[in-house]
Amino acid sequence: MTKKIGILVADLYQDLEVWYPLLRLKEAGIEVIVIGAEKNKVYKSKHGYEIKSDISAKEIKAETLDGLIIPGGYAPDIMRRYPEMVNLVKTIYEQGKVVAAICHGGWMLASAKILSGKTVTSFFAIKDDLEHAGARFVDAEVVVDGNLITSRKPEDLPMFVKEIIKALQD
Repeated sequence: MTKKIGILVADLYQDLEVWYPLLRLKEAGIEVIVIGAEKNKVYKSKHGYEIKSDISAKEIKAETLDGLIIPGGYAPDIMRRYPEMVNLVKTIYEQGKVVAAICHGGWMLASAKILSGKTVTSFFAIKDDLEHAGARFVDAEVVVDGNLITSRKPEDLPMFVKEIIKALQD
């Protein structure tokens, strides 16, 4: 059975943090669904690179996904303004499925209120936000705490995606 993972997108996403996992997961035979606040909307990265959403966060059913990736850039601050995007993160997490966030993606974890007692990493600038949300912050390439996978920055993507694939196969 093919695994299916969603990648959340919004304007000002970090280019590599969307495209690297999307392409690597497809190579691994995992179906990738691009999820935005709106269906069939074109979102632009920090550098103007475009991606079109397959479905809206309001339309997707959490039961149809095996996991979710939250990229960084400024996009997570935009994403968390949409309750349906935040609720999707919370629901996927509560269902025990993979929730993976890199860089500023941790903002969505804080907004979904799923960080209490968790050990995570992120881009150093949001360390305080994650700790205020109840997480224990560590500076590491990738951190796996249960079904939560976090990483710091684009340079960490190879290990981040490796852990996502491993978690989806378990």
